[in-house]
Amino acid sequence: MPHIYPFTAIVGQDRMKRALVLNAVNPRIGGVLIRGERGTAKSTAARAMAALLPMIEVYADSPFNDDPNEPNTWSDWVKEQIGYGKQLQIVRRQIRFVDLPVSATEDRVVGTLDIEKAIQKGERHFDPGVLAAANRGLLYIDEVNLLDDHVVDLLLDSAAMGVNIVEREGISFSHPSRFILVGTMNPEEGDLRPQLLDRFALSVEIHGIRDARERVLIMQRNLDFEEDPDGFYQKWEAKEQELSRQIEQARLLLDKVKYTNRDLIAIASLTSSLNVDGHRADLVILKTARSHAAFEGRSTINERDIALAAELALPHRIKRGPFHQAEMTMEDLQERIEQLQGAASTQNEVEPIPDEEQTSEKKKSR
Repeated sequence: MPHIYPFTAIVGQDRMKRALVLNAVNPRIGGVLIRGERGTAKSTAARAMAALLPMIEVYADSPFNDDPNEPNTWSDWVKEQIGYGKQLQIVRRQIRFVDLPVSATEDRVVGTLDIEKAIQKGERHFDPGVLAAANRGLLYIDEVNLLDDHVVDLLLDSAAMGVNIVEREGISFSHPSRFILVGTMNPEEGDLRPQLLDRFALSVEIHGIRDARERVLIMQRNLDFEEDPDGFYQKWEAKEQELSRQIEQARLLLDKVKYTNRDLIAIASLTSSLNVDGHRADLVILKTARSHAAFEGRSTINERDIALAAELALPHRIKRGPFHQAEMTMEDLQERIEQLQGAASTQNEVEPIPDEEQTSEKKKSR
């Protein structure tokens, strides 16, 4: 099997690499949109990230990469096989990198049900689509801005819900649809509609590197890789394995990462002060901050985690304010968060945020 260019050998583009790594740690973040000019390692980084991810356990014959350890997510196919009393073999497999063509149709993406067979023979036959192949893997969409809007909607819906349900003539079939979504595009060829843009959790805008020494390094590494892929990979293998282990450990730690009311207030104050529409950004920042803390091996988030998350979650959601004049750096965001937290700390203690039950009980007592 030919080697893929190592992720850790990519020069620069730290923000893009960070967004990919954090989605690898926590696919529930909701994907990343990489916007940039041609020749800036967008597709190289996505392929390299997929090759880095830990191997997964699957049922050998399942076309949906079902997780044997998560019965609540099993596809209808697995449920039927187990219902028939079949013993399903479990194997370990490298996750898949699925490349979605721009010409993809709805049926190609979600899969199709054979209605004729269902009516005539009473058999439910499902022909899997791209979403089935991508489950628990990485779904890559190049030139996502050129893809049909309806297809993009379907992809984003499936990524958000974690399940793909196909219904035809009263017959339905469902399977898990959890994947790392990576979209790339060149803004010169047109942008996404704002509604679709907002549904990508993170967004990164990248440009060609201007530093002459780094450009030379890019040329040298690419030439070395072309001349001897095996030898080049061996030089970077230790770093690749180290990053892969770090991602795997972060996945195990993720659900244990804690946050405080103070952190939630900081996030909400930041998005509110920057006039961010809706509440998706707040949730994305929290998920991304927790993922970054887990990646660094910590069980609590801090201001830097929030700032790094905001740097990735806000640029494509802000229509006015600082991002309109000039790009706000992570340091600017961290300083702003500290200011907001300082303002909130003028009281001796941050009041707990009431949940719905507490709020309703207060209303009843009035």
